[in-house]
Amino acid sequence: MRPHSVVMAVVDDMPIFEAAVPCQVFGVDRPHLADPWYRFTVVPVGSAPVRLSPGFTLAPSRDGWDLEPMDTLVVPAYTSVHADPPEDLVDLVRRAHERGTRILSICSGAFVLAAAGVLDGRRATTHWLHAEELARRYPAVRVDPSVLYVEDANVITSAGTVAGIDACLHVVRVDHGAAVAAELARRLVTPPHRDGGQAQYHRPASPVVRDDWLAALLDWAGQRLHLPLSTSDLAGRANVSVRTLERRFAEVLGMSPLRWLVQQRVRRAQQFLETSDQPVDWIADSCGFGGPASLRAHFARIVGMSPTAYRRAFHERADGAGAAG
Repeated sequence: MRPHSVVMAVVDDMPIFEAAVPCQVFGVDRPHLADPWYRFTVVPVGSAPVRLSPGFTLAPSRDGWDLEPMDTLVVPAYTSVHADPPEDLVDLVRRAHERGTRILSICSGAFVLAAAGVLDGRRATTHWLHAEELARRYPAVRVDPSVLYVEDANVITSAGTVAGIDACLHVVRVDHGAAVAAELARRLVTPPHRDGGQAQYHRPASPVVRDDWLAALLDWAGQRLHLPLSTSDLAGRANVSVRTLERRFAEVLGMSPLRWLVQQRVRRAQQFLETSDQPVDWIADSCGFGGPASLRAHFARIVGMSPTAYRRAFHERADGAGAAG
């Protein structure tokens, strides 16, 4: 049986970690797990040596290498999400897709797939820091910033850095089964499948508001999140009508006052879960949720996991080490 061929295409300044993940998963022969394992090739794109960041240089590939035996093409993170990716790389992705090759991108590598038109009409993800830029530059892509990776037909996109491991393990799971993927994950000392999505890592900063009365109101409310504040309470504090308040929130923050309050309360709960040993009931009351059921519901909707799971993953121990995830 012919081994499944995985090719990783690299260009200048691609970060070494994202490039190393496919090398470790697909490039190390593991006949004890599956025989044959993968046939893995790293292809520097272009005619000049390729420099990976930091400090690695790859010689240019031979001219006219054949796409025919390639079953999966991997595109690691691309350095600048604001610049157009190299046309040679975009063309390679486009031709591979036209041949029916499965394509996997890691982190900002999704921008290369989008530039090639591969993600048009598809659900895709990238690092949460770049999700808005991906959606802005390529409106035909259905960007989902909440997931660690997503597969749409034979196209797989993953979130930032470590999520590339999740995506590569998914490929192994599809090709060789769950038992093989689980055993490989054990050898890599990583979970075979992580719960939750990117939302657990994304805690947005408080918005910068230059509107005098709204900025003052947000500061006032932020200090009283433990109280059962309502839209009427906020409007009364600002001495404006509820309708004016809602219109101003929509214009400046892009959301309703109540949605802003819930987001701030969840953000405060995250801080308590990370830095304290207070029980969930106490945190729910201190953040104005009124009870643990309300906290759990809103927390799961916004963060993508339960408060208990979040604490397990992100709690700061007294010795400074993070809790095991």
